[in-house]
Amino acid sequence: MEQLPNCPKCNSEYTYEDRSLLICPECAHEWTPSTEADDIEFTVKDANGATLRSGDDVTIIKDLKVKGSSSVVKVGTKIKNIRLVESAIDHNIDCKIPGVGALKITPMYVKKS
Repeated sequence: MEQLPNCPKCNSEYTYEDRSLLICPECAHEWTPSTEADDIEFTVKDANGATLRSGDDVTIIKDLKVKGSSSVVKVGTKIKNIRLVESAIDHNIDCKIPGVGALKITPMYVKKS
């Protein structure tokens, strides 16, 4: 049987699991169990290896064709206030480009401004 951690509030050993929560029956404290994967911080690096954060400004370093459109995002286009998202595919930057609209971009096509 899997050993559940003691309650962080009252240190009771009688904790139980309910879906994704751990619950203490003595003090009614509820919490989510932390795993090693939760402790790893999500980081995104640009084409030059600089670490990007949400709210940064970036510049496009390669002409990018917009999928499903005849538009092209030109080299040197500045994008303000990016947002970083975890994605199954490599499109980790969510942004709004003037004249084009909302897009998701791969970090290897941008550099930090």
